Amino acid sequence: MAKVLKRSRLRIWGDVIFALFIREIRNGFNDKFGLSWAVINPVAFIFILSFIRGRMDGGETHNMPTFVFMAYGMTIIQMFLSMWAATSVSIRKSKSLFAFRQVQPISAFLASGLFEVLLKLAVFLTILMIMYFLNMEVKIADPLELLFCFAQVSIVAFSLGMLFGLAEQFVKELTKLKSLIQRPLFFISGTFFSLQDIPKDYWHYLNWNPVLHGIELARQAAYPSYGAVGVSNFYLGGSTLVLFSLALFCYQASWKQAISR
Repeated sequence: MAKVLKRSRLRIWGDVIFALFIREIRNGFNDKFGLSWAVINPVAFIFILSFIRGRMDGGETHNMPTFVFMAYGMTIIQMFLSMWAATSVSIRKSKSLFAFRQVQPISAFLASGLFEVLLKLAVFLTILMIMYFLNMEVKIADPLELLFCFAQVSIVAFSLGMLFGLAEQFVKELTKLKSLIQRPLFFISGTFFSLQDIPKDYWHYLNWNPVLHGIELARQAAYPSYGAVGVSNFYLGGSTLVLFSLALFCYQASWKQAISR
């Protein structure tokens, strides 16, 4: 007589997320270059922009190497934008799977978000390895603070992805609005500059952006001599909590209507 295995809801949920995560890997690396291109492309981009910035300021930016300055900015903003974009299309990509009652949109959101985080973590570790082999100083004064900054920015991106992913099921035109918002974020989030480079009178036009706080605080965590100004852990943490709570509330209120449209 066959033995029936009973699984808890948590175990079923974990299995669903893992299956969706494996699907993300297969869909993301189904070309000849595969995983290597997903790492090489952003690393090469960081090297090129760091070289350009280094020629402008002599190789050091606010008491930290220009390459490191650019690496933190580029890695975090790329993670933010890619996670937001990938999470927001999770419902559309997995809509056919929602016919199975075990598969819910939150699982697709989490699988996409986890995939993007691990991918950018691989990029960051590759950069550290390259720095080590090139005899460049590898310095992270406060790794926990650095990890906390990465985590908060990723949660902000995940929350925005959930909000837009749900809203786009009701208003398709929001996809265009998302693209319109994302383009300037690449330039106003401290990727190429520091608030120290900008007159204080203009800070209020930029420091509403939690990603800017995350990037500047990550640089500060790696190099305390950087001296980040105009940013705070409180604002970043508060923005993360508010957006994540709003995303969960909207999800609970509308996920059934969203997948039925």
